[in-house]
Amino acid sequence: MLAWYQARLAARPLLTQSITTSVLFGVGDLTAQQVVEKRGFEKHDYARTGRMMLYGGSVFGPAASTWFKFLQRNVNFRSTNGTILARVAMDQGLFAPTFIGIFLSSMAVLEGGSPKEKLQKNYVNALSANYMIWPAVQFVNFKFLPLQHRVLFVNVISIFWNCYLSFLNSSS
Repeated sequence: MLAWYQARLAARPLLTQSITTSVLFGVGDLTAQQVVEKRGFEKHDYARTGRMMLYGGSVFGPAASTWFKFLQRNVNFRSTNGTILARVAMDQGLFAPTFIGIFLSSMAVLEGGSPKEKLQKNYVNALSANYMIWPAVQFVNFKFLPLQHRVLFVNVISIFWNCYLSFLNSSS
């Protein structure tokens, strides 16, 4: 399975990472609904899972792939640790606040709601939770993983993060 994934990644990196992201965003929402909310499959909100998958595959996957390539090409210092810390700082100072806002706004639009209300209600909590988890995750990501595996690593960790975001987004 890993060899097959590696071959797809080499042949079509953006498409492979986008599809992987879509599937794992769906897994995060499925986990939120079935494990955290304990809805059962008869009350599962399949449209919500679909929205998460659509966002993951069409917005987050391509953006994260492009972002990691940008950091790899443009954020390089003489010190390896300086490079890693700068990449984490840029990721958490630029990408995270922006894409939490894009996520919440996108979900509001897809749900037929108000992006402004969704952001006012959830943005600070989501960003605060982000800062408790993602700086350490991204440090490990930038330190130990090659570029082609960074999106996959983030996606695996994101199963739990997306479970939280999906739960936060759907809470009233």
